[in-house]
Amino acid sequence: MLRGSCLCQGVAFEIDGAVLDLLYCHCSMCRKAHGSAFRARGKVKTSEFRWVRGEEMVRFYESSPGQHRGFCSVCGSNLITKFDEKPRVLGLALGVLDDDPLNRPLCHVFVNNKAPWHEITDSLPQFEQLPTRSVAPKDAA
Repeated sequence: MLRGSCLCQGVAFEIDGAVLDLLYCHCSMCRKAHGSAFRARGKVKTSEFRWVRGEEMVRFYESSPGQHRGFCSVCGSNLITKFDEKPRVLGLALGVLDDDPLNRPLCHVFVNNKAPWHEITDSLPQFEQLPTRSVAPKDAA
């Protein structure tokens, strides 16, 4: 069981499953939404995610057609993203996790949009788009 919460602690959730496909997104929308050089994010199954408190405080903004970014209406913490075309999956902002998801980011995406003042200094693969197939090492099954 993983726990997560917003900055003001008004919103809390639990995940009864794994956070998968962790990555760093450098697209301009993620940078603006998170006020940072990139967004650290993963995916969780909707069926394994549940609100513990504060669900009524979560507001959604449709940043792209069919993609709804959820945030705390009090403190502004970015929490989850809902996808109209993928209702069984949620995007999860890793920074709101209170526990270690155990998995680690596998790559950087949309690096052609990265902040000019930020240098990527790790050795993770870098992509100009989202990879069309998994970038997980073959022995990480």
